[in-house]
Amino acid sequence: MAAKKLTFEQQLARLEEIVAALEKGDAMLADSLALFEEGTKLIAACSKQLDQAEQQVVKLMKGADGAPVELPFAEKED
Repeated sequence: MAAKKLTFEQQLARLEEIVAALEKGDAMLADSLALFEEGTKLIAACSKQLDQAEQQVVKLMKGADGAPVELPFAEKED
């Protein structure tokens, strides 16, 4: 049975659960390793989704002449 695909937000929430469980430190070694492996897979999946989203934003940005222009993401100033 194939696992249903999680949304980005669901993946982040699961990753937070994994981090909390690992930080607790009361899981058996085998369970900790399984959680760590799941977490690394989630990180890779989230990173891939963020990269794809960034590429989509770059494609959608247009210059004054209508041609796509790649601009760096501005950092938020406080």
